[in-house]
Amino acid sequence: MPSRNSTIAAPQPLYRSVLYIPASNERAMQKAHTLAADAIIFDLEEAVAASAKAQARGMVRAALQGGGYGARQCIVRINGLDTEWGEADARMVQDLPCDGVLLPKVESREDIAALAERVADCPLWAMMETARGVLHAAEIAEHPRVRALVMGTNDLTRELRAQPRPDRLPLLGSLGLCLLAARAHGCVSIDGVHNALRDADGLRAECMQGRDMGFDGKSVIHPAQIAIANAVFAPSGQELALARRQLEAFAQAQAQGLGVAVVDGRIVENLHVSMAREVLAKAA
Repeated sequence: MPSRNSTIAAPQPLYRSVLYIPASNERAMQKAHTLAADAIIFDLEEAVAASAKAQARGMVRAALQGGGYGARQCIVRINGLDTEWGEADARMVQDLPCDGVLLPKVESREDIAALAERVADCPLWAMMETARGVLHAAEIAEHPRVRALVMGTNDLTRELRAQPRPDRLPLLGSLGLCLLAARAHGCVSIDGVHNALRDADGLRAECMQGRDMGFDGKSVIHPAQIAIANAVFAPSGQELALARRQLEAFAQAQAQGLGVAVVDGRIVENLHVSMAREVLAKAA
């Protein structure tokens, strides 16, 4: 942990863009070596046909053991443990050099506990895509092995019987509950996907909404979406400049024996100093 006198907080992995890649697509897994995504989800679940599950499992193993993904976080989404493929997926990821295992349709702490019994040490990620899962978000995030909550907005929309809307109004309650749970228990929070691949304006609007709510990043389903997610979830030049001025003003105030500073007519105290350090750390 950084000291109180640190100028910049300790760097953490970024999750501005989290790219889903079908685990049965070897070409896509190779291309991911060169993409600017902060994290990659190797998807053994929805993106892989039943007849290709076993082959995809071997392809993921080969890709991760081969390495070459650099600083990108590598996550494997397995099939549910209640499916015929889940147990084999869990056994496979046990020995893989990956940064997390993503379990679909998590609905309770018991679901996470069942995966934790099968996969030692590796951080666990939870897909939040059902009504029961959202209602139990706090107990899921509280599990000590859970590192991240990932919104599955497509399945959630269907289960809520909601209508897709550009403003995502029907989903805001669920997004907020899961975000609260993630923040309360120190988990990463990843917003759901934007389905329209050629709708750059719609993607940007969703990213801005998710960023303003407090999400760490956006799930993306195509390389063309990465740049927008990275740009929106990165600190802007204006934010960086303000953070530096806040730290400088606060340091000067402390040197004068004061507990607060004023920047642009607004109070700057310890809370704002901490936020400014986080902004600079993210930029670094």
